[in-house]
Amino acid sequence: MQKIFYASFDSRIGTIHVASTDRGVCKISIPAQTKRDFLAWLQKQTDGAELVESTQRNRQIIDELTRYLDRRLVKFHSRLDPIGTEFQRKVWGELRRIRYGTTISYKELARRVGVANGFQAVGRANGANPLPIVVPCHRVVGSDTRLVGYAAGLKTKEFLLRLEGAIPA
Repeated sequence: MQKIFYASFDSRIGTIHVASTDRGVCKISIPAQTKRDFLAWLQKQTDGAELVESTQRNRQIIDELTRYLDRRLVKFHSRLDPIGTEFQRKVWGELRRIRYGTTISYKELARRVGVANGFQAVGRANGANPLPIVVPCHRVVGSDTRLVGYAAGLKTKEFLLRLEGAIPA
């Protein structure tokens, strides 16, 4: 039976839950999701894997997220093991190419993944991102540069973009 190692920690934006497999980080939940919902998602997505609480097994990602939120890290190095469809993983891979402190539109993201008119599908994949912040879905904005669509709320999206200097403080 597969084991998923999870931990929770307090951060500048609230409690963050993280989980990893032996291959890498598979889930990050920023404050919009409760621990109960986080664990239920893991159970559902991993076909009932054994959940083991372990801060030690998640030490690197906890440290990186903490340093990022303290403006001491701009690039993550933790191994990732995102849970999603092939199309979602393609979108998430493209999200990782958006440089720190910059934004792109959903339309541009759709063009980059080869589905120029598929910005709604790209938006759904963006919304299903299991690794927010590390896979920076917060860097995607509306075509008119308005802040739209973020699972953890637009205040959190705005905070992250201000933290990175992508929008004025």
